[in-house]
Amino acid sequence: MYYENREFVILFTTHGLRVVFHLRMSKKQKFLSEHNRLSPLNLQATTSLLSRFRIERASLFKEKNWSIEKMRRPFILWLTSLTLKEKEDINKKEKIRTI
Repeated sequence: MYYENREFVILFTTHGLRVVFHLRMSKKQKFLSEHNRLSPLNLQATTSLLSRFRIERASLFKEKNWSIEKMRRPFILWLTSLTLKEKEDINKKEKIRTI
């Protein structure tokens, strides 16, 4: 059995064990998770790509909201406009920052 709300997930295993995971996902992380769940592999996103999208399309973020309903279509259009090299470069730059 599985139960989820905004702050936690409870899993009941076949052995009767209860596992609780505390969820504190940002709106951006929720968007990323939902987008990737709905998308084929060629449209999968990373946090680096989302960060760049937010910078390049700042006018879409007046409400500081990552609504899947409002942002997914513009994000996909932006994402498909990138070349493979551009996507790789964006992801590489983010990896360098985190090291």
